[in-house]
Amino acid sequence: MLKVKKGDTMKSFYQFISSLWKRPKEQPSYRDRLIQWRREETVVRVERPTNVDRARRLGYKAKQGYVIARVKVRKGGRQKPRVRKTRKPKRMGANKFTPKKGWQLIAEERAQRKFPNLEILNSYYVGEDGQHKWYEVILVDSNHPRVKSDKKISWITKDKKRVLRGRTSVGKKARGL
Repeated sequence: MLKVKKGDTMKSFYQFISSLWKRPKEQPSYRDRLIQWRREETVVRVERPTNVDRARRLGYKAKQGYVIARVKVRKGGRQKPRVRKTRKPKRMGANKFTPKKGWQLIAEERAQRKFPNLEILNSYYVGEDGQHKWYEVILVDSNHPRVKSDKKISWITKDKKRVLRGRTSVGKKARGL
């Protein structure tokens, strides 16, 4: 059940949803949702977005040709394989390794590899626990007639493998743009 504050009664639906997502951990369903997601695979196609307000702001439309995928990535620092040559342990460069990519970009790339015929439009954060973070990725079928005929999204039919070239909003941030 959703908690409704006293001042939330006169808000529109999307304003109400966005105010709930400002403090998601206060919702009782949040913890149950994470427990269920933890048991699922890394990349899962979902029927509808968890955060409808955020998805629509990033370009999602509830029509044919649009797909939502939830991607799980692990939290924490990264490690490189240990060098087997003669080096001081301090100089091996295995720990405290910080790559240029963030977890959200890695989540988008995993979704692209799982669905190679779809294009990544954008992605957004939906939750985290002690071990994992979850992102929902908006994918578009660039060959679908509904997408080709829509003037607002038809540009994506010309742009192939956007995420692997750093063309999404997260990829642009990683490239320093």
